[in-house]
Amino acid sequence: MCLILLAHRAHPDFPLVVAANRDEWFSRPAAPAGFWPDAPEVFAGRDLEANGTWMGITRGGRFAALTNFRDPARNRPDAPSRGGLVRDFLVDDASPAAYLDSLEGVADRFNGFSLLVGDRNALLYFSNRGGERRAIEPGVHGLSNHLLDVPWPKVREGKARLAERLNGDVDVDGLLEVLGDARPAPDEELPQTGVALEWERSLSALRIETPEYGTRASTVLLVAADGRVTFVERSFDHSGAETGTVRERFRLDA
Repeated sequence: MCLILLAHRAHPDFPLVVAANRDEWFSRPAAPAGFWPDAPEVFAGRDLEANGTWMGITRGGRFAALTNFRDPARNRPDAPSRGGLVRDFLVDDASPAAYLDSLEGVADRFNGFSLLVGDRNALLYFSNRGGERRAIEPGVHGLSNHLLDVPWPKVREGKARLAERLNGDVDVDGLLEVLGDARPAPDEELPQTGVALEWERSLSALRIETPEYGTRASTVLLVAADGRVTFVERSFDHSGAETGTVRERFRLDA
């Protein structure tokens, strides 16, 4: 993922609301969201190159999602895939805190990442570019290719629009509309992350549209207080055209 907007215990009916865009090279093969044949508890998309994922939830209520930390000068081509961090948490049974403890000593092997892991009891955040883990406080949060709640333009805009949507009925289509905003930020508001100005412009939009790299999927996840889960994933091709929508509803295990 390259943009994760989430409301954690900020709505009386939905303890968790997530609206996220997965940005990736269009040449990298991936499978749409679904229950995994080799891990039937897991519902997530799948990276077919490294067998990991960027965001998912289980029938038991485990949730994880990840963004890359944009730092091209420190990227190593031989680093392991960061999608394995999400996959390994989803298929494990360790608590979020215990899982993050297990990353101590190995997190630096990966290129930069920010990771969210949670279950019905806790939601935690950790970045190998930002020090110790911390619990996510109740409220609206945003994460792009830096640390949690760093106010890049897309994060500020996305958080504000998610907060507006929480004032009424939480509507999947309305959240997908938020994620569909392809307008770049003004040049004077762009971060400086070590890429060319033209790339900073393209990457500043909530939804990225370039011929080779862009928003491959927009996902909305709603976890209701009574355990009902709604997961909607809308996929796009290199032209920005919709190629399919996955809609899944299930109830968390008792």
